[in-house]
Amino acid sequence: MKRVRKARGRSESSRRWIERQINDPYVKKAQKDGYRARSAYKLIELDERFGLLKGARRIVDLGIAPGGWSQVARQRAPNAKIVGIDLLRTDPIEGVTIFEMDFLDDDAPETLTEALSGEADLVMSDMAANTVGHKQTDHLRTMALVEAAALFATEVLRPGGVFVAKVLAGGADNTLVAELKRNFASVKHAKPPASRKGSSEWYVIAKGFKGQDPKD
Repeated sequence: MKRVRKARGRSESSRRWIERQINDPYVKKAQKDGYRARSAYKLIELDERFGLLKGARRIVDLGIAPGGWSQVARQRAPNAKIVGIDLLRTDPIEGVTIFEMDFLDDDAPETLTEALSGEADLVMSDMAANTVGHKQTDHLRTMALVEAAALFATEVLRPGGVFVAKVLAGGADNTLVAELKRNFASVKHAKPPASRKGSSEWYVIAKGFKGQDPKD
């Protein structure tokens, strides 16, 4: 294992992060395979287990930056229309429409829907709120994003569609799980091997969207 020396002006947390990156095999693999981030392998592993991208023709990538998930989607569903959104600037990806805006903005859902030009087969979210260092607050803020993503998914998915989203330790809370089970045929949690062992992240995978009730 390579160690990073302490340096003037460098915090201990920064030193540990650099050290972790240097020694992370997924970081090295991403560089070799041309992916923008190690997170690409999380989607690859989830797709191999759950078949998320199989036959997908329209895909929404919430929290697209830096673009690793859309790179994987582009490779595994080369003919799909992919639309992504993020607060952060994301370098262009061939065949992907990217919006630099807050997903929680009132105009965001309509912007994404118009760009999609039809019902989505897959809504994927790797979004997480910026952490403040308070575990409960960080969890609540990230879960608010997951809930917003889930609501959006029920508005744009075709019947049979799939929703996958990052959640934190413990997975989606009971209220969200109940809502997902009401709208999807199958709801499961998974922690892909590429997710660091010390990380609190998990993913919720909801498959078989039941479609909107005409009476709603």
